Amino acid sequence: MASPREPGGRHGAREKATLVRQYLRAVCTNYTPTARDRFKASRLGVAHLPAKDWPAEVFPGYEAPIVVQSGGDTLRVEIAQFGLMPPWSRDAAQAQQIARGAYNARSETAAQKPSFRGAWRERQWALAPMESYFDPMWEDAANNGGKSVRWRVARADGDPFACAALWERWSDKTTGHIITSFSLLTVNADGHALCGRLHRPGDEKRMPVIIAANDYDAWLHATPDEAQALMRTTPADVLVGGPAPQAARKSSVKVDNNKQLF
Repeated sequence: MASPREPGGRHGAREKATLVRQYLRAVCTNYTPTARDRFKASRLGVAHLPAKDWPAEVFPGYEAPIVVQSGGDTLRVEIAQFGLMPPWSRDAAQAQQIARGAYNARSETAAQKPSFRGAWRERQWALAPMESYFDPMWEDAANNGGKSVRWRVARADGDPFACAALWERWSDKTTGHIITSFSLLTVNADGHALCGRLHRPGDEKRMPVIIAANDYDAWLHATPDEAQALMRTTPADVLVGGPAPQAARKSSVKVDNNKQLF
């Protein structure tokens, strides 16, 4: 897959700023994947890692490692695009357009939404290994020029963790090229002591579904009903959050929020 496009030309700075504003209004669009040398600490039980590397931070359109079943009890790591491309997409343009809004899947409706219901029905569960993820904090916006501050959310003990994801493969009918992609599953976090403070005031609070290490196997082998039972928040005392401001970054896609598909 081509590397993410660098916004350029006289519109580059404007495009980059627009993307960052869109990310600050969305749920989990930016995270730090588990580093290669930290996979052993992640307790994922993966014997081999792909030769291809992945970026230190991920936005929609970037590639990142996911862990999937490889038959029986064997697990494998695949490098996949963050932003799910449904297999029914008629061409690459439509597949990427849909992927712009399919980086997160609401766990409450994933089984019904066109972009995700096939992966849910076929039990295409994945784990997305992470060190941390980022969401916007608006509590001090009045003293920050009306802008949010990026907050980093991680485990309080510093250990890596893994979030529930759905994966798909899209095949280009003209070239035969196959792209593996994924979406992070999210859950309502209204009232959560940490994640309930993030995102715009008045917006629904949501967080990615963090799978406990002792539930990795249960998640990857779950029936749809069993999977739904694992869609829950992580207690606030397990997590820690704090400011992690960063300059604008590039992405290969714009965020699309067509809720009929997602």
